[in-house]
Parts: sequence; structure tokens; C-alpha cells
Amino acid sequence: MRILGVDTATSTASVAIVEDGRLIAEKISPDVGSANRSTASHSRSNHAEVILPLIESVLRAAAVSLSELSGLAVSIGPGSFTGLRVGLSTVKGLAYGWSIPVVGVSTLLANAARLTDFEGLICSVLDARKKEVYAALFLRRGNSFARLTEDSVLDATEVIGLVRNFDDGVPCLFIGDGATAYKRLLVESFGNNVVILPGNTIPSVASAVARLGEERCRSPNLDVSVPLAPVYLRLSEAEVRRQI
Repeated sequence: MRILGVDTATSTASVAIVEDGRLIAEKISPDVGSANRSTASHSRSNHAEVILPLIESVLRAAAVSLSELSGLAVSIGPGSFTGLRVGLSTVKGLAYGWSIPVVGVSTLLANAARLTDFEGLICSVLDARKKEVYAALFLRRGNSFARLTEDSVLDATEVIGLVRNFDDGVPCLFIGDGATAYKRLLVESFGNNVVILPGNTIPSVASAVARLGEERCRSPNLDVSVPLAPVYLRLSEAEVRRQI
């Protein structure tokens, strides 16, 4: 089975192809990091320009055509509102045009699932701006990878309490641009028991989206008729203004 995964929900757009659980190609747009907020915002808005070239590039690198894909997988949030719309509309267009099944994957789940050689608590945390983060907690033990909490939007300080509810004295690894943005807070709260991984040294979010999507596509209970919808977790600024 050959699955193409797409992520535009995070600050770094990425595309990857997985075949029978093995990553065979991935392409990542330049990572601007989260330190420069204005540049990071431009990166998110630029996803519409880079996503199709990334898809074309990864297909060439894998020597695969769209007709040879078994399915598509896309991160459905939480994440950048604009990025989510770009990713979903792109993948839906490809799925419709080529009659390829498509599945959605939680962005926080995929972000955490990038780590395959770490055992313990994994806090997937993405910068949601406005002093908030999108976060979820997972546990990896050997071949077992389990979700401990649902995806949530939290005040940055509330992540500390989220982790401590499951803390058994072992280090917790934080991954994502939210961990980078609030590194000082995490270090002050957990000291030597914190590991912060920005994410640019491991496979992309799209690679995990593709791998998790492949698992979903293999399920005998897969229902591709369910429409894909973005997971926002909070109102957009325009919706907030309308309520005032």
C-alpha cells in the first residue's frame, strides 16, 4: 500500500509518501522556526503557494504517479486555520480528480507519532498564538503508542498541569513549535525532567500523517464516505468579532 501524506496545519508544510510502513520520500518547505513570529505567519500563509510543488516534487522523488497511490492522508488540525483549509481543499481536489480514498489525521497525533525511538510521555504542543497552545499527551512503551488526552486548546501554563496529571517521575518529551515558543516556561517548571525537541531533526509531520493514514486505510471498517472537516478547537478572529 502506498499513501501520500500532506500537512499544512503546522508552520512548516510537508508532504511524504509511505509504502507498507516505510518512508520512501518526503519534501519539506523551508522551516522559518517560531522565534520570528512575523516570518512564521508568512510561512503559514505561503502554504497555498508551496503545497502543489511539494506534492509534485515528492512524487518525482518516489518515481510514483498519482494513479499509483493507494490513498491520501491529510492533517485535519488543530493548527493554522488558513493552513488547514489549504491542505484539505488540495487533498480533496486530488481525491476527487483521481478517485483516490482520503483520510484525515489529527495534527497533534501525527506530530507526536514522528517519534519512534523514544519511550515515555510525549506532549505534542503547537503554538496557537494569543498565549495559547494546542496540546495533547501520548505515551509510548515499546511498540505501544497510546493517546492519554484529547486534543485541547490551553493557556500555555495549563500544559504544565496537563503533564503533571500523568507524570510518574520520568522525563516528558515536548515536541512542536509550541515547545520551542515556551521553552523557558517548560524548563522552569520541569528542570532536568524536560526534553524539548523542535522537530527539525526527525521525519516530517507529513511522514507520520502518511503512516497513520496507511493504518487507517488498512482497516476493514474504513468509511471514506464521511466528509473531511477541519478541527479548529476555537473560533476564528472573524467569528469572535461577530459575537462582540
